[in-house]
Formats: sequence, C-alpha cells, structure tokens
Amino acid sequence: MTSVWPPRDVLGEAAGLPAAGTPAASPDDKSGRPTRPAADWSATPERSNRLALRVMVWIALRLGRRIARVVLHPITLYFLAFAPAARRHSGRYLARVLGRAPTLADRYRHFHAFASTVLDRLYFVRGALHEFDIEVHGADFMDATVAEGRGAFLLGAHLGSFEALHAFGASRPGMRVAMVMYPDNARLIHEVLQSVAPQFQLGIIPIGRPGSTLAIRDWLDGGGLAGLLGDRFPPGDPARAGSVAVPFLGVTARFTDGPLRLAQLLRRRVVFMVALYRGGRRYEVRFEPLADFSERVDDAAERERLVRQAVQTYVARLEALVREAPTNWFNFHDFWNED
Repeated sequence: MTSVWPPRDVLGEAAGLPAAGTPAASPDDKSGRPTRPAADWSATPERSNRLALRVMVWIALRLGRRIARVVLHPITLYFLAFAPAARRHSGRYLARVLGRAPTLADRYRHFHAFASTVLDRLYFVRGALHEFDIEVHGADFMDATVAEGRGAFLLGAHLGSFEALHAFGASRPGMRVAMVMYPDNARLIHEVLQSVAPQFQLGIIPIGRPGSTLAIRDWLDGGGLAGLLGDRFPPGDPARAGSVAVPFLGVTARFTDGPLRLAQLLRRRVVFMVALYRGGRRYEVRFEPLADFSERVDDAAERERLVRQAVQTYVARLEALVREAPTNWFNFHDFWNED
C-alpha cells in the first residue's frame, strides 16, 4: 500500500502543496524523449502476477499460515535473485541502518520480513486476529483523540504493516480510518485482498483526482482519521515539491511537508502510527503524539517553524524505529535519489 500527498486543489493551494500528478521537468535523453526522475517509484510496476497470487492465497487459506510461511522461503529467494533494483536499494539502506556492509543473510531477512507482512495481510483483512500476538501502545491516547470528534491525521511510513493497524482500529468503537493513497501500483494485491475478504472495507481517499483535499476535510469534520505515509514523494521531481531536507541515517534526505501543512491549515492533531513486525506471529502497534496544530497561529514565521519542527520530529521518530527494527522499512526504491 502506497500513500503520498494528494494533488493540489482548493485547500491545497492555500497550503502551498504540490500537484501530485504534475509531470516534472527533467532532462531529455539522447533520443529526445523526456525521462522520469530516478526516484519516481510510481513508475515501477507490481512484481507479481494474478496466478502466483491466487496460488499463494489458496495455500494460505486452505493449508494454513504455518505451511504458507514455509512457501515464503522460495518466494523470498526468487525476488532476492531476480529483483536487482530492489536488491540494490535494500543493500544501500541496510548499509546505512546497520553501519556496515550488509551480508546476504541481512538482505534475505529484509525481503523475508516484507513477504511475511504481505502474507499476513490475508489474515488481517479476514479478521483472523487469533492468528497473531498483537501488543498495543497508545490505545488510550487514540481513544481520547477519537472521542474529541474532530478527527486527526495519522502519519506513518512504509514501516511494518498497515493492515495490522487497520485490524486493531476495526476492533475499536468509532475509530474510522481512510487512507490517503496512490493505489495504482498496488491494484492487483488490493483486488486479491478484496476477493478473499468481500466484507473488508478500507476507506480510501485517492490522490490524482479533483477535490481530494476537500474530501479529507469533510472526512475529518465527520470525526474520521486520515492516514498518510510520509516517507515517499508524489510522482514527479522531489526538488519541485514542498519538502524539508533532514539528516536521515547519516545522509541528508528530503521529506514532504505537505501533510503537516494541511494539518496546520485545518487545525488538527497529527499522530504517528506504526505496526512493527516482530517475527513469527508477533506485531507491535504504536500510536504516539507527533504534532498538535489545533490552536490558530497568526504569525507566518511561527507557522513555518512549527511545520519544520514537526517534520524533524517525524524523521527522528522514523530513524529511531528503523534502527530498532531494521528489516521493517519497505521502501525498495531509490529513496536517496542516488541513481
């Protein structure tokens, strides 16, 4: 599941947000054709096919999770061998987070953790929480946030499992979550999840359509929670998008500030969310306060300082978590724009 910042519209203009679907200006290649920025993850197709997914679903649901996890090993080896770009980007990330050159075993564990969370989606969307040990931190804080009735932003990352978060939220009265997301590059897996759990309903506010930001405002006004993942840029050139340069794992990286600017504009609370995969059947769900823009701030310089501070807090929290659980970060693309 991929979530990025929504396109510019009425509220987005007021917040100074970039248009997600706007093609970036980039140098042409020698043939005269425009080239995409190297970090445009949205151009990467799904590395899966319907038959393989159907076979995996059959094994998972008919033979059970224990057998399905055995099958994950050859699947992991396949992608480790035949996904060179993902392997390269995984190696760069692991070298930074581990502070040393990653071994083949390190890379394998990274791919296997991702495959494990994808498999577990099947069980989470079917409500099979009995399959897992889920430890939750911050549940009382989230209950209090929901009880306020003003809605809030949930800001996460491509870290751990969003389906584990959603499964927990579905068990809490009144906790209605809609993901603000760019779903096209994961449409196949979403179709499969819907087919195995027809009753599963994940609210989505898609980007790339007029009125996306207005839809977010209306959802929040109804007491809903708007979930976003803040560690990817929308399609296009990151240098042109609203962003803040922040040290991340020892190297400066750019993070979008759009979600936080809209939270400030709409005067909402922002909560950091994550569900770390701890191996086997164990997940750890955390909700932590990140920023509170409920109070009106008239001074423009102070508003800018608060947004920048919130971005830095988000990145610091993300860095601490990837160091704590290195195999949980699933950004298998050119995050630092090195290619």
